This record gives sequence, structure tokens and C-alpha cells, in this order.
Amino acid sequence: MRKCTLLFLTLFGLVFCALGQNKQLLYDFTEIPQSLIVNPGAKTDVRWYSGIPVLSGISFQAGSSGLSVNDIFADDGIDINTKVRERAIFGMNPRDELSGTYQLELINAGFRGKNPDIFYSFGIYNEGDAIGYWFQDYAILAFEGNADRLNQRFDLGHLKTRGELMNVFHFGINKRVDNQLIVGARAKIYSSIFDFNSTKNKGYFVTTEGQNNLFASTLEADMQLRTSGIEALREAQDDGNLGSTILKRGFFGGNLGVGVDLGFTYHLNEQTVVTASLLDVGFIYHANDVKNYTLNGSATVEGIEVILPDALTDPNADFWQDLVDEIEEFVPFEDNAESYISFRPTKLNASLRYNFGEQVMSRADCDCEDLISGGNFRSKYANAVGGQLYVINRPRGPQPALTAFYLRRLGNILALKTTYTVDKFSLSNVGLGFSLQAGPVNLYLLADNLLAYRNVAASRYTSFQFGLNIISWGRN
Repeated sequence: MRKCTLLFLTLFGLVFCALGQNKQLLYDFTEIPQSLIVNPGAKTDVRWYSGIPVLSGISFQAGSSGLSVNDIFADDGIDINTKVRERAIFGMNPRDELSGTYQLELINAGFRGKNPDIFYSFGIYNEGDAIGYWFQDYAILAFEGNADRLNQRFDLGHLKTRGELMNVFHFGINKRVDNQLIVGARAKIYSSIFDFNSTKNKGYFVTTEGQNNLFASTLEADMQLRTSGIEALREAQDDGNLGSTILKRGFFGGNLGVGVDLGFTYHLNEQTVVTASLLDVGFIYHANDVKNYTLNGSATVEGIEVILPDALTDPNADFWQDLVDEIEEFVPFEDNAESYISFRPTKLNASLRYNFGEQVMSRADCDCEDLISGGNFRSKYANAVGGQLYVINRPRGPQPALTAFYLRRLGNILALKTTYTVDKFSLSNVGLGFSLQAGPVNLYLLADNLLAYRNVAASRYTSFQFGLNIISWGRN
């Protein structure tokens, strides 16, 4: 039982040391080719593009909804034990989380087919994602003990955590149906490097008055931790082969899964546009290097019972071991290698955009009227405003975010986008991004929560994205 608890707490700690997933700055920022990754039905007017390997798309996001580093370690004259108790132990609740993700593109490219209304894209990226919720009752029990909390049930369901590392191989098709509608789909193969999840725990621990001793402790548990790939990585680290093992598992040597992205762009009229996408509708089947841990059963114990004078007749009796054996008999801690399925954290994006100002002639219109059938291509506008909804499926239910944005184009050279986002991490998240087109070279940089940079330690959310691409519009 002690091993199980330590393992659960250790994995939750790994989440806190790990890297949200909302890419509101990139979404519908069509000057950037990577906007197809977050909406396969986004508008694109290029002949082809190619990301510079490893540098074409780097993104990192991390958020904490309940606590910042500054809340605990600020030099404010308050004793640190007081801050831990008031701001962490009792200041947070089981819905508070620390979560994050990173993506690193290895290959990303796209090209227009013989039918100029169809655009193909493909690539490989490495992704890590993790989330952990605050296990409040566990923290209270560890911090204050149970002696003064008779009859209080400590909820074992407060422990919810999951994390994964994988390579994603993808191929997408973007089709212009007519001058109003663009649709897109992207197929994905997931190659899992490692996975862990413990999200369906039930049970409680309670202390009551005892009959034979002063206190009686009751544990009723139905808990499970599922892992894959972790044992292989641990052994590889011991053997000095960690890098090659990660590479092998990331390229079809681990557990595999499939998924799909869907999206569209629809012009309600000349200046009003609706977009939406549904990402990572998929799963991974874990059958390789699986190790699961379970704690299932119930028991009530009243500590060590020493009955005199009978106990004196056996001076070698190990009363502590008898107690441990009794607990493990009723609440067995077991492990197994049963395969399991993990579902990806599905994400929904939707936006409404209004374009205005002078029209900016697309590079595709300059001398490539064959690029879109019938030369039927909409020009861009210098300005755009709108709103975006983002929802991600998480272990404690859907997690939404709302964004208002303004986009400004300065010809075909520079585009700027600023956002204001409200979510569970922040009510004042201001983001700014730019896309610079220097000849065929596209450079973009996007960063969130800029106001927090005045005091990074007090920030509960950070995000940035960076990339370099080569773009061609098919000029003669």
C-alpha cells in the first residue's frame, strides 16, 4: 500500500515538473502554414510550403489554475508554512490543475495538387501532454494527520492525473468546395513513447473511535494506475540506451493509435467568416511494455493488538508485520500487464471573424489565376476582428476558453494578431503574435499572457510558439 501511494504521488510530481493546449494566436492566422495543424479546413493560397526541420514549429504551454511560485516563495513577511497551509493545502480545490503541452515539428510540408482546389499537407511532430489535479484530501491527511479529524472521510477520488509522450504522423487534405466553403480532414497515426493515467479512482479513508483500541481506521479503495513504456525507458536509462529507445518507440516501436482532425471555413458573406475544427478524435491501444497497479478492497484496523499475558508467551512475535499482513490481505496491492486503450484529449475550436478595411491583394492573385479554379479567390482585408471558443476534453470534464482577437495586415509582408483570453488560468491573458514574410521565408513568433512578464514568478500561465517556413506561391 505504501508503494502504491508513493508511486501515485511521484507521478503527480512528474506532472508538476512537466511541461494548456489552446493555440488561439495560431488559429485562423492563415499567413502561417501551421494554421492548418489547428484547422485542416483553414484557408490557404500557397502553391507549396516546407517547414525548416525542427525549427518549423516549436510550441510550449503550461498553466496552473490554483497557485503560482510567487504565492509560496514571495518575500512578503509571511511564514512559508502558513502560506503552504492557507494557499496550497486549503487554498486550492480538487478542480485546480497544473497542465501543459509541448510540440516540436520534425517535418511539415504541403503542396497543391493537379486539381488547384485541393491542397495536401503532411508531417511528423513530437508531442508531450500532461495534467494533474490537486489531491486536496491527500494533502490534508499528509499535512495534518487524522488524529483530530475523526469521522472525516478523505476522498481517494481526488487523485486524477495523466500524461503522455508520442510522435504523430499526419496527412491532411484541404479542399475548396466553392467560393464560400473550404473543408479539410487530417489522418493521424500516434506512436506512443510512454503513457500513464490514473483518472478513475474511488474510495475513502476514515478514522473513527475504536472498540479494542482508541482509534479505528477504515480504508475502502478502488484505484488504478495504468502505464506503458515507462519500464522500457527506465531499463534503457540504466543501460545507457535511453536516446535510442525513445527514438525506436517514437517511430512505430511502441504502442500505436489512430486519430482524425476535421475542420471548415465558411463565408457567410464577403466580410463575415465562420470557422471550426475538431482535433485529435482518436485513441492509442497500449499492449507493449504495459505495467498497471491496482489497490482494491476494504479493511478496518485498530492498530496493533497486544493481549496480555498471552503475548508474553511468544516474545518473538512481530506485531507490526502482522498488522501489515492483515491490511494487505484485505486491501491487496497488485500489478498486471493487461492492455488498455487511452483516448486523446479532443479539442474543439470555433470562431466568428469580421473583415474590414482596404483589401490586400493576395500573392496568389498576382500572376497565378490558375491556382484556384476559375480564378475565384477572395482577397484578404487589412483588418479583422472576432471571437473564438476553445474547449478541451479533460479528466474532470470539458475545459473552455473564450478569446477576442484583432488581426492587422501590413501588405503581404507583415501581419500582427493580438488576443485577449479568459480561461481558468487567467482573466487577463493578453497575447501578441506576428508573421513576417521576407521573400520566400516566413518567420512567426507568438506569445501569450504578456502582462505576466512583469513578474514571471506570479504568473499562472505561459505560452509561446515559433517557426520558420519556406513558402512558394508559384510565380512564373
